[in-house]
Amino acid sequence: MNALLVEDEDLAVRKLQKLLQDVAPDLTVAGVTDSIEASVAWLETNPAPDLIFMDIELADGQSFEIFDRVPVRSKVIFTTSYDEYALRAFKVNSIDYLLKPIQKEDLERSLQKFHDLTPERPEPTGAGLNLDNLLSELRRQSGAKEYRKRFLVRQGQRMLSIEVRDVAYFYTDERFSFFKTHANQKFLVDYTLDELFDMLDPAQFFRINRGVIVTHGAVEAIQPYFGNRLALGLKPAFEKEALVSREKVSDFKVWMGK
Repeated sequence: MNALLVEDEDLAVRKLQKLLQDVAPDLTVAGVTDSIEASVAWLETNPAPDLIFMDIELADGQSFEIFDRVPVRSKVIFTTSYDEYALRAFKVNSIDYLLKPIQKEDLERSLQKFHDLTPERPEPTGAGLNLDNLLSELRRQSGAKEYRKRFLVRQGQRMLSIEVRDVAYFYTDERFSFFKTHANQKFLVDYTLDELFDMLDPAQFFRINRGVIVTHGAVEAIQPYFGNRLALGLKPAFEKEALVSREKVSDFKVWMGK
């Protein structure tokens, strides 16, 4: 059995590969792609893999676009932090839908579903799946949240435990994840932003775009910006532009107290 991994965060790829080694040592990773364009090119030039693990939110758009551009004959397991895509996912070749951070037990169950379906369904489709069961499973996976209270990080040769309430914002830089505290201390954190967002209380943290998660206390100024977006002034100062994506503007305003 072989699989294609469609994922644009290096850390998420490494973690999924490690999980697959643990639960399915006979599975071969045939390829890894990090965008819609790269995925389309790979599928056009390689034999169809048995299985595709596909993140929904990629750097150049949503992976559903892949199905519009190239025939996908493989079974698909979607991986994402957002359960609002579930019903759309099952209109394509999906056999399961894993919420990040992916748990070993959930991955094992998805692979078992793949094996169960394979002998009977050479042409995969979501048509025979029970969407009520899917929604129940999503509720089970996302369950009652116990949000993260602190992070253990390195500072030189020592380890520090930083309380979540002391974090001003999280961000990515060169595919690594960092956070800055309100005291302007910068720390590397060993999680993707997808994983971090799932750990954090949405009442306190808002993901303004794919690369930045902010707290209320970090937002010092809000200005209209080109393309119906918002530009934020953050404290401590952020070295890049902190832009609220157009599709998130309304929710952000509500989160800020509109």
